[in-house]
Amino acid sequence: MSNYYDQVFEVTRNIPFGRVSTYGAIADYLALGSARMVGWALNNSFTFDGVPAHRVVNRKGELSGRTHFATPTMMQEMLEQEGIEVVDNKVVDFDRLFWHPAEDEE
Repeated sequence: MSNYYDQVFEVTRNIPFGRVSTYGAIADYLALGSARMVGWALNNSFTFDGVPAHRVVNRKGELSGRTHFATPTMMQEMLEQEGIEVVDNKVVDFDRLFWHPAEDEE
């Protein structure tokens, strides 16, 4: 069985291009840990390829993890490359772009 970080990374890899999820949605889906623990895991994801941590935002759609990227604007730039508009460090149209991990099970 994989460890918690591996599980968080796996769910994060499933977030579709051009969509975002939240720390809390990932924590709820895994049914263990908290949103904060998901954030800690993603802070350690930068040494692994293919973990799109830039697609994970807080419950309000804010780029609360932006300070953990190489530059404070990198998270926003990566989202914008996927067609996601960000204004004042917040995803525009967050409700429409939100992806919950359970969507893949429907």
